[in-house]
Amino acid sequence: MTVLKTSMRNFFAHKGRMALSAVAVLLSVAFVCGTLVFTDTMNTTFDKLFAATASDVTVSPKAAKADDTPQNGKPESMPASVLAQAKKAQGVKSAEGAVSSMNVTVVNSDNKNMGSTTGAPTIAGNWTKNDLRSMEITKGHAPRGPTEVMVDSDTADKHHLKIGDELRTIAVTGDFKAKIVGVASFKVTNPGAAVVYFDTATAQRELIGETGRFTHINLAAATGVTDTRLKQNVIASLDGTYKVQTQQETADENRSGVGSFMKVIKYAMLGFAGIAFLVGIFLIINTFSMLVAQRTREIGLMRAIGSSRGQVNRSVLVEALLLGVFGSVLGVGAGVGLAVGLMKLMSSMGMELSTADLTVKWTTAVAGLALGIIVTVLAAYLPARRAGKVSPMAALRDAGTPADGRAGRVRGLIGLVLTGVGGGALYWAGTADKAADGSRVLGAGVVLTLIGFVIIGPLLAGGVVRAFSAVLLRAFGPIGRLAERNALRNPRRTGATGAALMIGLALVACLSVVGSSMVASATEELDKTVGADFIVQGNQRIVPQAEKAMQSTAGLAHVTRYKEVDAKLTAPDGVTEDTSVTAADPSYAEDLRRETTAGDLAAAYGTNAMSVGSDYATKHHVKVGDTMTVAFKYGKTAGLKVAAITDDDTSIDQGARYLSLKTMEKYVPADKIPSNVIMFAKAKDGQEKQAYAALKKSMEPYPQYQVRDQTDFKQELKDQIGQLLNMVYGLLALAIIVAVLGVVNTLALSVVERTREIGLMRAIGLSRRQLRRMIRMESVVIALFGALLGIGLGMGWGATAQKLLALEGLNVLDIPWPTIIGVFLGSAFVGLFAALVPAFRAGRMNILNAIATD
Repeated sequence: MTVLKTSMRNFFAHKGRMALSAVAVLLSVAFVCGTLVFTDTMNTTFDKLFAATASDVTVSPKAAKADDTPQNGKPESMPASVLAQAKKAQGVKSAEGAVSSMNVTVVNSDNKNMGSTTGAPTIAGNWTKNDLRSMEITKGHAPRGPTEVMVDSDTADKHHLKIGDELRTIAVTGDFKAKIVGVASFKVTNPGAAVVYFDTATAQRELIGETGRFTHINLAAATGVTDTRLKQNVIASLDGTYKVQTQQETADENRSGVGSFMKVIKYAMLGFAGIAFLVGIFLIINTFSMLVAQRTREIGLMRAIGSSRGQVNRSVLVEALLLGVFGSVLGVGAGVGLAVGLMKLMSSMGMELSTADLTVKWTTAVAGLALGIIVTVLAAYLPARRAGKVSPMAALRDAGTPADGRAGRVRGLIGLVLTGVGGGALYWAGTADKAADGSRVLGAGVVLTLIGFVIIGPLLAGGVVRAFSAVLLRAFGPIGRLAERNALRNPRRTGATGAALMIGLALVACLSVVGSSMVASATEELDKTVGADFIVQGNQRIVPQAEKAMQSTAGLAHVTRYKEVDAKLTAPDGVTEDTSVTAADPSYAEDLRRETTAGDLAAAYGTNAMSVGSDYATKHHVKVGDTMTVAFKYGKTAGLKVAAITDDDTSIDQGARYLSLKTMEKYVPADKIPSNVIMFAKAKDGQEKQAYAALKKSMEPYPQYQVRDQTDFKQELKDQIGQLLNMVYGLLALAIIVAVLGVVNTLALSVVERTREIGLMRAIGLSRRQLRRMIRMESVVIALFGALLGIGLGMGWGATAQKLLALEGLNVLDIPWPTIIGVFLGSAFVGLFAALVPAFRAGRMNILNAIATD
């Protein structure tokens, strides 16, 4: 009880000093809990949607998959006779045929795409009774003929659609127009998909290409019949060539595609939360180390009057426990608020998430509390252990101990060994022959060098701070020298403070190098290999009418079609694998200049010929002249002669197997031939500008596709990588914020520690302005120290990662010096900002009271 009382007294006596550490715990726990609440809410939203839209039992073609877009643009379908058979099954209350396709684009009268901007699909289908489970018509009526369409209310609101507006639907079977006659609202949250409904005959004709066929059949169970029992009865009534699923099974299949995406988001965000926790650990260690040092005499007196080492140790750990509980409880609440904020942000971007579906599991609160408390207590263990070693004789000394100013030799030796081993791992990773093997070694090297730099930080602090001082501080005379000595006074503290900033900036530098290298490598590869003037692609496979528009454009020397075909590939050594082959026009050899290690690529576009990549050829001992067995998924099996082996030292079409469209068409039925994934075009000599303008005009009716020349393509690549990096930097900002709090806390506690010293300096003539300047300079030097270590470490990681990317064809190492220099200079401003409050408080000290401080 005495230990608890002492801990409570100390905790509340130093509550101001604990505040910033509590904020670090709060932020870290909030990020973890916010991530869990956000992803759980998204899962709840999708679960409700999938449960509401699935019928009791669903019958669909065997090959149909919830997340699969058919290669030819037409959804898998079955004859209407299956509906008649399913109706006869015992226990069926009602049955209806349904049509649904996600391979469509819907545009308004201004040719603007009505689809989602977040990647959610546009779904077109027929209006059925089963849709009443999840939707209700709130305006107008359901479509009754070929010129009528109904839209969901979310899409109508986003794009200001109303009854009577005309929409054009672009499908693989052709374009068709219809006027809006109704608006239907979701009874559950729609995460962002755009939905349009037609009458059954129109949906069959325009989406499937023929009437009398359905993509699936919805069955409702009679009273007293379970879904499982009805499924068994339906299977017995059919011939076994169809997929029959209960409501739960259908929902699970739909959920599986979303689930993998959600896991990526969840674990990525938790990874950044872990980085924030790691940075927070340094803040907590620094806080308790300084508090212990400042209370050395107090602890010595406690030891002198009978407190044991264990009691002193437990006293500090109980303070950490109180800090962890306080910060974690607030963090859990803040996490819920953060999740709501993320939901609002996603809603503003087009992904609708309702707070009515907000899911806060008890496990989330427990995880946040446990993580925050455990991390805080563990971080305080070393300072607590150090407190327990304070002897009763310390009561006779001034606060602080001589040992606080020296980095231990053993610590330095361990740090150097870890750094050396980590550096060796990075070198080994950079010389690896396989990216998969090298990436594992890279991970080990990153961890070891990070830990090593953290440990040897106090050793490096002296030299680095002196170097910065010579350049930056000594020009300010005595004030600069005082700032330098303050930063050098406790290398361990300076090292730990700098290390907190080092972690976030190391990751920023690493990702900047990797991102810049990817852009530079891809740009060089495009310049070297891409011969096409124009590239056309979009978020939907290229429909035949868009293909014809492109082919009829004036000023083009040739247009190249490019299709991916699913197939089983059997090498001469007998090894079979499920893969895809690339079928293209012979002009593709001009549009993409691929180097060959054997044979002639032009010959691969001949009859019954193909090419393979050099990696595949090496692995399976394939030579020019060998025969590959290609079993096309929806067609026949062919024996194709290997006419060329392409070099896989590239990032474009790496590992591709080429054959001509004519060869593919011999073995794949006309109705199963895939749509083009992408198309290329070459302008006639001297007509590049005119052809570009003409091609853009030809493709105007199809806003789902983008027409780019090589300059556009490079810029888009740069923008995409830039957007990804900006997102990552935004998430890393949390760790940097916590690091800034660490600098603030270190300075604030340092000011308290030096209260008497500051009073004496003020008494002998140091002005308030000079005092504040001294503290700001100290902060800047500490921040620059952390930035230098972080940037140097991050650039090493990034250079090693680029060596691994070179194995995938990204051969250019590009250091983004403007970003690196900007981050370094920005860290100086971070130091200035962090020093504002501590410097202001130091300047306001009463001189006599400060001198009288014990």
